[in-house]
Amino acid sequence: MPALREPHTLSTLRNRLARAALLVLAPVLIVGCGINNIPTKEERAKAQWAEVQNQYQRRADLIPNLVETVKGYAAQEKSVLVAVTEARASATQVKVDASTLTNPAQFQQYAAAQDKLSGVLGRLMMIQESYPDLKSNQNFLALQSQLEGTENRITVSRRDYNEAVRDYNLEFRKFPNSFWASTVHSGSKPMVMFQANAAAQAAPSVSFSPTTAPAVSTLPAAPAQ
Repeated sequence: MPALREPHTLSTLRNRLARAALLVLAPVLIVGCGINNIPTKEERAKAQWAEVQNQYQRRADLIPNLVETVKGYAAQEKSVLVAVTEARASATQVKVDASTLTNPAQFQQYAAAQDKLSGVLGRLMMIQESYPDLKSNQNFLALQSQLEGTENRITVSRRDYNEAVRDYNLEFRKFPNSFWASTVHSGSKPMVMFQANAAAQAAPSVSFSPTTAPAVSTLPAAPAQ
């Protein structure tokens, strides 16, 4: 009997060791096959999106003071001031949430509103060329510097977001990650990227020609009575 028990004991021990080794190696094998790539890269893209929103909000916060400063020196440029105010209102009224990143129509609505605001801001900043007092105003110069810095950060944050999304979206096309996307991570979807909009980003050509002076009458003076 002892001779029969020993092989059985060794077999049981080997099975237990095999199961223990599998438990230890399973996480390593899972990580190695890319099952965590999608959620990891998804969170990175969402973090970059939050930075884009942060910079857009920073710009929106600067605009009211900028408009008021310009109005003090160039109130007659009412159409430009109104256009900036309305574009800012439109941009801030577009509601976004986590679903926006995977909804092309909603994402493009948000991007278009922000691009339109960029365009009218370009017109507003050009006004200074026709108003020397505004151009040298310290408050305007400070706001101009902050706005320029924010526009640069917007450009960088949009670029970083696009890079993160491109990397994330690629996971849906690579095997075996495409398999994990349709099974384990079925709730995750490819995200939308910002598209270049040269027409909206380019500063328009605006002419601020002096107002034509009223014509002087050339009719002869009425004869004295």
